[in-house]
Amino acid sequence: MVLDASVILKWLFQDPSREPDTAKALIVIESVVSGGLQIMQQVHWLVEVAAVAARLSPRTAVSDIERLTALEFPTDGGPDVMHRATDLAIATERHLFDTLYHAVAIEQDDALLVTADARYLQKAQRYGMITALSGWESPRL
Repeated sequence: MVLDASVILKWLFQDPSREPDTAKALIVIESVVSGGLQIMQQVHWLVEVAAVAARLSPRTAVSDIERLTALEFPTDGGPDVMHRATDLAIATERHLFDTLYHAVAIEQDDALLVTADARYLQKAQRYGMITALSGWESPRL
C-alpha cells in the first residue's frame, strides 16, 4: 500500500470535525504498526508531510516528524517511478508530489494508492491502482 500525504496528515491532526475519514486513517496506521499492512512510499513523502505539519501545527511538527521517521517506511524513487510520475503529472495536470505516490503504486507489484485527495482521485482514477480512503476496507488481520 502507498499512502499519500492526505492520509498521513490525518494521523497527525486527528480532527474528525475538519478531516473526514480520520477514523479510517487511524485504522490504516494501526494496521501498519501491527504488521497487517506493508507500506511503500515515494522518496519525498516525509518532506511533503513535514512542510504541511510545519505550517499547520508548528508547535508539534518536530515531534510529529520524529514519530513518522521512526516508522521507517521503505521508499521507491527509481527512474521508472520518476518517469511514470512525470507522465502522470502531465496527463492529470497535477503536481508531481501527488503523482509520485501514484507512480509508486503503479510500479510496484500488487500495490494500491490510498488517498483522501478527491480532486487527484477524480483526475487519476482511470490509471488504476488507486482508491479513496473513504472506500478503503481494512484487511482481515
